[in-house]
Amino acid sequence: MSEETTLTPAAERVLEVAGKLFYDNGIHAVGVEAIASEAGVTKKTLYDRFGSKDALIAHYLRRRDERWREHVIRVVEQRGRIAPARRLLLVFDALEQWIAEENPRGCAFVNAHAELPDAAHPGRDVIREQKQWLLEYLRTLAREVGVRNPRKLATSLLVLIEGANVTSTLGVVPGAVGNAKEVAKQLIESS
Repeated sequence: MSEETTLTPAAERVLEVAGKLFYDNGIHAVGVEAIASEAGVTKKTLYDRFGSKDALIAHYLRRRDERWREHVIRVVEQRGRIAPARRLLLVFDALEQWIAEENPRGCAFVNAHAELPDAAHPGRDVIREQKQWLLEYLRTLAREVGVRNPRKLATSLLVLIEGANVTSTLGVVPGAVGNAKEVAKQLIESS
């Protein structure tokens, strides 16, 4: 099933249920029977709409990625005309909101990556694309700031974001995203 395909109402229910179950319980802990039952469809319907559990996993990750991207862009763009360096720091605000509202068990992409060791799994491509998009978005924002090396700054910010995401949901570092944002501010000012 391609991303451009319009999903039927039954397929939307399957995708919504699968997303919740995969995120809450882990991809391997959830079988297609449980998804179909919870969505109120047959396994045949699930397979007719998605082809395989692997394709459903990739579709779930892609849908979550779309929501994440929309969230980040909305937070960064909602403030209107502000200094480019401030726009770059708003990505950390977006992450903090996302963790509070959508990510109590950590990054769905990091979690899925740990569960999908096969590099050929279709979900792995989505995971790479998600992280690559964020890196490119940070690079674009860094260029707007006018730093000497936007690529290096974007890479450093991505590492801070990913580290803050993981450590905050583990509860190891209280205020991890805020701490990462402070380090990011120092990096931006010194770049």
